[in-house]
Amino acid sequence: MALPKEPRQKMINLMYLVLTALLALNVSAEILNAFKTVDASLIRATVTIDQKNSDIFKSFDAKLKDEKTRERAEQWLPKAEQAKKMADDLYAYLETLKTELKHAADFNEKDGTYKEDDLEAPTRVFVDPGTKGKDLLKRLTDFRGGLLAIDPEIKAQYDKILPVDLTIPNSNNQSSKDWGFSYFHMTPAVAAITILSKFENDVRNSEAMVVDFCHRKVGEVQLVYDAFQAFAGTSSQYLMPGQELSITAGVGAFSKAAQPSVTIDGSSVGLNADGVAEYKTTVGGPGSYSKKVRVSFTKPDGTPAVLEKVIEYSVGSPTGVSVSADDVKVLYIGLDNHLSVSGGSVGDEKVSVTMTNGSISKTGPGKYIVKPGNPGTAEVNISVDGKATPFTFRVKTVPDPVAKVGASKGGRMQVNAFKAQFGVRADLENFVFEGVKFSVSSYTIVLTGAGFPSLQFRQVAGDSFDPVRDLIEKCKPGSTVTIDEIKASGPGGTRTLPPIVYNLY
Repeated sequence: MALPKEPRQKMINLMYLVLTALLALNVSAEILNAFKTVDASLIRATVTIDQKNSDIFKSFDAKLKDEKTRERAEQWLPKAEQAKKMADDLYAYLETLKTELKHAADFNEKDGTYKEDDLEAPTRVFVDPGTKGKDLLKRLTDFRGGLLAIDPEIKAQYDKILPVDLTIPNSNNQSSKDWGFSYFHMTPAVAAITILSKFENDVRNSEAMVVDFCHRKVGEVQLVYDAFQAFAGTSSQYLMPGQELSITAGVGAFSKAAQPSVTIDGSSVGLNADGVAEYKTTVGGPGSYSKKVRVSFTKPDGTPAVLEKVIEYSVGSPTGVSVSADDVKVLYIGLDNHLSVSGGSVGDEKVSVTMTNGSISKTGPGKYIVKPGNPGTAEVNISVDGKATPFTFRVKTVPDPVAKVGASKGGRMQVNAFKAQFGVRADLENFVFEGVKFSVSSYTIVLTGAGFPSLQFRQVAGDSFDPVRDLIEKCKPGSTVTIDEIKASGPGGTRTLPPIVYNLY
């Protein structure tokens, strides 16, 4: 076809060609948003790993103070600190790359935004004319080699499964064998940022594996129970004539090296010279009450343990009026809280019940269902022959459940055990009500490390692994699976749960 000779028509045709080229280069908003979602998930997962690493180093400090583990801790702590130093240095370098890339993509100092769809900025910084891609590959290679060189046992354990994967990912340009080209050539800026976040996550995961290995080599503290204390307690603090009184008495064994941590209703209680917590309080008005006692201690084999017990007591009323919660001594929002109400010697027909901060309905003689409104307190008023007696209850929301795969809340898991799981579940741990359930309605899964040269992610509706079974089957020792944006439905609506991270081996 001959080109038009008229100048105006030539200009129109040229503009059409330019517009077509721009449309071909345009990256859809959906793709950009997907990369931002994955980037946020990776950052949250990295924070979770950081917290875990911090807890391990605190444990190292405790082992240094214990005579039985000091020698091994002095041997393995420097190796763990060496791994942390290498990870911190590489993480800081990756952060500088993010900053440089954003500035290359027209970073706005005022609002922190940049051109997320810029295809040229990553190419300039990492490939042509920039050499950051080669420098990044060298630093990742040195980091991986450095971790494995810390100790021969570490190399034997993690040589093939360390999360830092340096293989060249699949590229549409099969002629390219350049690592940086495959990752960053004509890649949107937001995608390049996500790739750098993926490497940060790999670095922290690798650090976590080595630090955890060093910690396990120290071993757990073995405790000798060398102190004893007699104790006695009653089954009830409120008795009526004819009722049975039960007294429990015995001798408890303690370790002076394992002072327990005791809380009552969430407040810490100090220990006396015998290692026993003593709690005293002035009781309030008539009614039934409870105190939740939590004791954290170390068992003889060195493993941590927690004992939780609800201590119940009643405060009598001179008129014989009383009220008690059948299920718990706290009213929970979103649940049917059962109350039993008695007017003492007065018949039920002369008893009326009202409450603040919620609603109450009668289900039978002396039986009521309470549905509280807002967190805080609620006052149940019992009126007998026109004389009102108030009873105050605490009102709480049902606590958030814990996201799990199988029985695990994250950390190390055998790859075959992970593949055998049904999906993600939300477990309401240590809750006094029975039968209260949460169900997972959606989640996002992110897979990196061994088996995934390029980051893989998928958003899933429901709790099952079936929609992502094809990705899970690709997992192998050294894969890292992050499950984020977990939505769980239950009493009070939908909750968003913290991410869980699994290092498969």
